Amino acid sequence: VQLQASGGGLVQAGGSLKVSCTTSRRTFSNNAMGWFRRAPGKEREFISSISWRGGMTKYADSVKGRFTISRDNAKNTVFLQMNSLKPEDTAVYYCAASRLSISSMTITDYNYWGQETLVTVSS
Repeated sequence: VQLQASGGGLVQAGGSLKVSCTTSRRTFSNNAMGWFRRAPGKEREFISSISWRGGMTKYADSVKGRFTISRDNAKNTVFLQMNSLKPEDTAVYYCAASRLSISSMTITDYNYWGQETLVTVSS
């Protein structure tokens, strides 16, 4: 099972970036998807999740109102639009596929993890 994340990069504070994650239909079908990140010196943390139909989303308080998760089931792709980026958003970002169909903030609900994509926000 492969989850391929892309779209990371360097952006100035206040800017925007969109990361995406593509996986196989088997991994994507009926599965909620999530985004997590790990900042330097910190543990991996939940950022956002979306149910498999896209009707339920969850966000960490730190990104609520700035980040938007979405998915295109026809393309087996999940997106994370990041606006008003702050230096503290600098981290490696991971997408993950949940074993559940409903949106979840619980890391142990995710059983497939993608490769990281680095997001760096300069001040």
